[in-house]
Amino acid sequence: MRKLIASIALGLAAFGVFGVSYAQDTAASAPVAASAVADAPASAADAAPAAAPAASEAASDAAAAAPAPVPNKGDTTWMMVSTLLVILMTVPGLALFYGGLVRSKNMLSVLMQVMVTFSLIVVLWFVYGYSLAFTEGNAYIGGLDRLFMKGIWDNAAGTFSLAATFSKGTPMYEIVFAAFQATFAGITCALIVGAFAERMKFSAVLMFMVLWFTFSYAPIAHMVWFWMGPDAYTGKEVVDAMNAKAGLIWQWGALDFAGGTVVHINAAVAGLVGSYMVGKRIGFGKEAFTPHSLTLTMVGASLLWVGWFGFNAGSALEANGFAALAFINTFIATAAAVLGWCLGESLLKGKASMLGAASGAVAGLVAITPAAGNVGLGGAVIIGLLAGLICLWGVTGLKKLLGADDSLDVFGVHGVGGIFGALTTGVFNSPNLGGPSAVGDWVTASVIPAADYSIATQVLTQAKAVGVTVIWSAVVSLIAYKIVDIVIGLRVPEEEEREGLDITSHGETAYHK
Repeated sequence: MRKLIASIALGLAAFGVFGVSYAQDTAASAPVAASAVADAPASAADAAPAAAPAASEAASDAAAAAPAPVPNKGDTTWMMVSTLLVILMTVPGLALFYGGLVRSKNMLSVLMQVMVTFSLIVVLWFVYGYSLAFTEGNAYIGGLDRLFMKGIWDNAAGTFSLAATFSKGTPMYEIVFAAFQATFAGITCALIVGAFAERMKFSAVLMFMVLWFTFSYAPIAHMVWFWMGPDAYTGKEVVDAMNAKAGLIWQWGALDFAGGTVVHINAAVAGLVGSYMVGKRIGFGKEAFTPHSLTLTMVGASLLWVGWFGFNAGSALEANGFAALAFINTFIATAAAVLGWCLGESLLKGKASMLGAASGAVAGLVAITPAAGNVGLGGAVIIGLLAGLICLWGVTGLKKLLGADDSLDVFGVHGVGGIFGALTTGVFNSPNLGGPSAVGDWVTASVIPAADYSIATQVLTQAKAVGVTVIWSAVVSLIAYKIVDIVIGLRVPEEEEREGLDITSHGETAYHK
């Protein structure tokens, strides 16, 4: 019996020592969705009881020989599938959604702008974007440690570097994380295309995307999502130091599960600025710019809905309960938003439209993005239903107030929906309203108890995150558009715009009579 007890003590001590070593060695980058670790276990170092002094040397030897944690194959599979789903969202989902909304003479130009923008940003992501967003630098931008994906795998040894998830001792392959995040960067830039569709030079679009991606997307992603990972929090004495290495907005405690600020608000502000800088389409306010194919728009919206499950549920970084929570919240919030938009249209116009139903779906998807794993099911339904109504106002009443020709209502849906979703995340994250709360102590991965959760404080934090994103994106966008205008010009000549960008910019037509 004594030998058995001694063996157990040795094993536990070895596990405890290893846990500390691993936590120090794998403090890696990963986006934050604080509530996604409510069910995460405490660190091995905290869980292991103290071993007898006589066993310490043997424990150290055992720890040195212990195998390193290996990413779970199920998690890895889920993250690769999620990456594919986000690609589906963009090409063809977003491309068809936007393409159906423009006039037939500009169909291919929109498809090209979405597809080539996505491809351009994915390449830039692997050259320097990932490093700027997800490596240690300062509170605003990362460093160049992963330039050209340096160090992400050792081809000679056949080994892969690991990144943090949201659970202690549960790493993922960094190469998979980098691929997943590449799709976020790509679709964010592609979203902007809808604001200046039908009138901007193709070369100008690409030049602007390079500038905006570098100076707006990467910094905002770093500020919101970069932190040192749960395993870096080995004890209370290191908490302040680890927090100080994180992005500015993460340090504030803002919640953004899958990109309300980073993706939707960021892109929407850039689009709104672009609609002012490029100017209104010829005939705007005098001619009817009727969507040429609502059939394709509906197909695109449906693909967006399907792909968004990878976007939101994949942001849990693990195939666990919080991925499932994000999954079902994405499902029901979107359905509720479709109903909300259709209800609003029926009250305002006397009938609901297919365009409205498709727009409502996107509005719900946008609004639930920051909240996906951060709210309960009831909160998701309320967010979705209200998002449908509020974004309907965004593309009608607010659009008239702004006076901009935001061609495909990027700001009205993604800006308004993103802001609404970000703020209401702070409300419905409350455990008093069915939410999972937020992690209050990363050493033990324990959440803020219901009695201590302050909705007002969290909403204020969310508002600060929204404010920084709006101002940062607006300033960067204004400067980027101006540079592009000076260098190559923003807009196509009037005769080319009248003829259509399919022929004049690409020498093709979408349809042959």
